[in-house]
Amino acid sequence: MRIDDSKARLYYLKEAAEQQWSVRALERNINTLYYQRLLSTQNTTPEIALAKDSQTPDIRYFIKDPYVFEFLNIPEPNSFSEQKVETTLIENLQKFLMELGKGFSFVGRQYRISTETEHFYVDLVFYNYILKCFVLFDLKIGKLTHQDIGQMDMYRRLFDDLKKPEGDLPTIGIILCTEKSETVVKYSIMNDTPQLFATKYMPYLPTEQELIDEIENEKLRFNLLKD
Repeated sequence: MRIDDSKARLYYLKEAAEQQWSVRALERNINTLYYQRLLSTQNTTPEIALAKDSQTPDIRYFIKDPYVFEFLNIPEPNSFSEQKVETTLIENLQKFLMELGKGFSFVGRQYRISTETEHFYVDLVFYNYILKCFVLFDLKIGKLTHQDIGQMDMYRRLFDDLKKPEGDLPTIGIILCTEKSETVVKYSIMNDTPQLFATKYMPYLPTEQELIDEIENEKLRFNLLKD
């Protein structure tokens, strides 16, 4: 492999074999810095992350920042709606699942969850059979707001109360947005809730330098939140 980092090379070798990646999928994941994006949300070393994955899975090891959805084929970020993104992700479900990573299976779109008095609809619902929990996705265009976080936290609590099988881990909520707000993340319930995440998604294939900049920015955000 043409990868200088021995830890990254080991990761790609291991995952390509276990996940049965095609040559095209392996090329795509290398070019989009798949390994580095996984590690951007972790305050740990690659060796520890890989060890945790093989023994006791760490939730953060299943979350990327940013996600890359180049298969949406959207030329400009302001030329699409949240509904269009949702529809196109489902139309490209196989590619979406590959970008999400290990253990994800699709449950439903605009999934309804009801209480005695109200109905609520979650954009996208998946189940991860490695983590043994539901994973909810909410799609947002623009900057993350505290209302977005509050809504996802409510959905996550509803699933824990009404859908989570006994013995499963708590439901994970992920807000996919085109722009994050460090202030909102730091001073919201998200900072104290390990099952709640906000990550950026890029609806186009960025250059390697753009990806490196995004990953470095995410590492800086992560360290600031820990201070």
